[in-house]
Amino acid sequence: MTYSSPTRWVPQRAPVSLPAWQEVPLFSALRRGLACRCPSCGAGKIFQGYLRVFSRCEVCEAPLGQARADDVPPYFTILIVGHLIVPSMLIWERLAAPALWLQGMVWVPLTFLLTLVLLRPIKGATVGVTLKLGLLRPEDAP
Repeated sequence: MTYSSPTRWVPQRAPVSLPAWQEVPLFSALRRGLACRCPSCGAGKIFQGYLRVFSRCEVCEAPLGQARADDVPPYFTILIVGHLIVPSMLIWERLAAPALWLQGMVWVPLTFLLTLVLLRPIKGATVGVTLKLGLLRPEDAP
């Protein structure tokens, strides 16, 4: 009795057409997000407030509100601000040895301002990357 190997079944795949908002290079999505513009078209705005993201782009209808930013923007903001402020504090302390009240007057407001300035573009970049990678939450999620 001879055994013949069965032919391997391969499913027929229909060509998948991606929406226009997914056909952007990663670097472009990141750069546009840093500029607080739509990562897909670069023309629409991401934010309708300081950190609140529009649900859809007003120009290209990209689902901006479904992009999951979560804890990434605060994490990177703290990382960047910490790496700028702490070495600067240590260098100033080593070179000039200023009074403690003077250091507080300089570093606390500077840390606060840097955090506020960097948080929004970092969140925009995060939205751009998550949109590009397709890490979207479902439509019905809040």
